Amino acid sequence: MSAPPPMRLHVLGICGTFMGGLAALARAAGHAVTGCDANVYPPMSTQLAALGIALTEGFDAAQLESVAADADVFVVGNAISRGNPLLEAILDTGRAYTSGPQWLAENVLRDKWVLAVAGTHGKTTTTAMLAWILDSAGLEPGFLIGGVPTDFGASARLGRAPFFVIEADEYDTAFCDKRSKFVHYRPRTAVLNNLEYDHADIFADLAAIETQFHHFVRTIPRSGRIVVNGDDASLERVLARGCWSEVERFGFAGVNRKADWSIAGDGAIAHGGEASGVLDRFALMGAHNRMNALAAIVAARHAGVPVAESIAALQRFQGVKRRLEVRGRVRGITVYDDFAHHPTAIAATVEALRGEVGAGRILAVLEPRSNTMKLGTMKAALAPSLAAADLVFCYAPANLGWNPADALKALGDRAQSRGDLAQLIDAIVPSARPGDHILVMSNGGFGGIHDRLLARLSGAR
Repeated sequence: MSAPPPMRLHVLGICGTFMGGLAALARAAGHAVTGCDANVYPPMSTQLAALGIALTEGFDAAQLESVAADADVFVVGNAISRGNPLLEAILDTGRAYTSGPQWLAENVLRDKWVLAVAGTHGKTTTTAMLAWILDSAGLEPGFLIGGVPTDFGASARLGRAPFFVIEADEYDTAFCDKRSKFVHYRPRTAVLNNLEYDHADIFADLAAIETQFHHFVRTIPRSGRIVVNGDDASLERVLARGCWSEVERFGFAGVNRKADWSIAGDGAIAHGGEASGVLDRFALMGAHNRMNALAAIVAARHAGVPVAESIAALQRFQGVKRRLEVRGRVRGITVYDDFAHHPTAIAATVEALRGEVGAGRILAVLEPRSNTMKLGTMKAALAPSLAAADLVFCYAPANLGWNPADALKALGDRAQSRGDLAQLIDAIVPSARPGDHILVMSNGGFGGIHDRLLARLSGAR
């Protein structure tokens, strides 16, 4: 099938990780791309600038008469809602628009062997691992990842081969399409990492999310393969509702004896009870990342990459920005940046860092920024998720809607919250001492707190 003719795209919400990656792919495919967004911050803003993609701040309807006057289609991100002035002007004037996932499916993913990674946690890291494995095997895959892998230096690449690796998000597609994004991707290989309640702003309960995962499973062909976490009860319920594809289960060694693949604490991998190799040199911390690695290895095998080659690739894998990324060290104090924002991910991140630093003190700094956290749906799980940290500092802006201090009472005087970011930094800096590890967790820019902390710790104001 011939490639679609070049078009001019204007992307609404272009600095989101998905939409920014889509913009990069469109540019690489020969399309002209502009975009707009609010609250712009790195790494996506810098990636777009490096690609030469013009970025307009805000959503003023006047863009229809200026930067986007000759756009063939407006690609609307799922962060854009009715009432947005530019979206309303697009609708009023009858301009052509589509969602990001639909544009991607029609213009990039068609005729590809799509490898899609889904799950509540670990999608970005597992997708990056899988893309790295295929790339190391010489398969030159395209990819779209919800973060920036250190090894690639970009969140998206068009690729040359039939293979395309994509992070498959269960969040809704757009204002006009309330299905999960991943139903558009039609993968041949699908990874189901885990499944629990999240996105309280759009899903009423866990069952509603399981239904969307079932819709995803229904799109996978009989000749396709589902690589599923065999230790996850929610995913087993999803498959029990109907599955028409090959299934391979993975899990921790000794937890689920029905799993086809297992990985032990020392990285030993087994298939059908037989040793298959050892991932013994691995830069990423934590048991959850060993599971992510196993999922990537099993998925890559479906695409023809032997397990030994996958292990060798992962032993060189450097990770993804904003996933326990070291942002700097000052006076023996290390500052990390991590994307964790769900209690399960917070607990796994703290546990992973604890396994690395041993008795070293961990100062956990949290911004409850996700829609689910803002609603307070997970507040009862917040204190337990942070229990392994030595000190906890929580940002509590006035518009949060609930009081983190109440949610963190179980931690006693180890936890404190501040409604002002400068005051939060003022509380953290004198508490830190040489040998400490300051773990900053947020799914946003957090007001540049990482650099501000490093500057203050170094003595600068």
